[in-house]
Amino acid sequence: MSRNLINRKTTVIILLLGLLPILVSWGVFGHEHINRAAVFALPPPLQTFFYNHIDFITQESTVPDLRKYTLNDKTERPRHYVNLEKYGLSDSLTLNFDELQKKYEDPFLMQNGILPWYLKTMMEKLTKAFKEKRKTEILFLAADLGHYIADAHMPLHTTVNHDGELTDQTGIHAFWEAQLPDLFGNSFNFKTQTAIYVDNIDQAILDIIFSSHKLVDTLLLTEQKLKNTFNGKIYDEESPGKIAKNKFGKPIHSFKYAKEYHTLLNGMVEKQMKKAILTTANFWYTSWINAGKPDLKDLDSKELTDQNAKSLEREIKLWNEGKLFGLESEKEF
Repeated sequence: MSRNLINRKTTVIILLLGLLPILVSWGVFGHEHINRAAVFALPPPLQTFFYNHIDFITQESTVPDLRKYTLNDKTERPRHYVNLEKYGLSDSLTLNFDELQKKYEDPFLMQNGILPWYLKTMMEKLTKAFKEKRKTEILFLAADLGHYIADAHMPLHTTVNHDGELTDQTGIHAFWEAQLPDLFGNSFNFKTQTAIYVDNIDQAILDIIFSSHKLVDTLLLTEQKLKNTFNGKIYDEESPGKIAKNKFGKPIHSFKYAKEYHTLLNGMVEKQMKKAILTTANFWYTSWINAGKPDLKDLDSKELTDQNAKSLEREIKLWNEGKLFGLESEKEF
């Protein structure tokens, strides 16, 4: 990239971002389970290295959101979404950043999101870290990459109607990606096929974004129809007439309503999580291959690897049943 827009800070961009609505990412449950499960989708020997640091990979999965909200890093926000309607729903969308900058001004790009381009940037950085065998950078970048890949599989991260504001459905973002996994995620099957090499990363990224975007209408219309026909309370109440909210100020839908919506979605949340798991593993594996398949055994002590061998074998058996061992994510609802 001739100009590093992704890391640039300008007054006008900061002002624009300050006007953007808060964009919620996959909840803690989603991000932690996606990153953790991706480790088991890796082939050896890469899996062995990642398993040695699986707790870091799991916990680090939510750090981009901490940078966005807790640290209020203005440059972090646009990395999590892309308003496809503003770019044009066309396969001609380029991931060449220099070409994109010739077409759009920087404030436009920052306001409408740079998720696809940031995914490509993260892949390049991870490949470089693998090539140079920088252990800390590999783990940090891989965990972050998993976060952004998960965001790319959340349909509302690809549209201007990111929280249903345009269709009188405010609150649906957190409902779909955080409350539903909190309530029903323990029944999900996290088993996927083993990671494969991705020949064309640009096309793979675009396929993910457009595939997610195609689910937007179904996600929204399903909830609209349910709301118009539902017989019962849509929201929990903390007192008569006052909607209960979680610690982030998001409305808490009643269990009955959430269960009905989840049923009508026909497994959409679980399917998108599984796609994100496999894509994360594919991208980690592809970065390693593109780096020349460096031997990572000497980055950890033999004692650590030997100590983890039996645990890895046991957890792979559980993963083959669709389960993840020892992960209790913090509930948001």
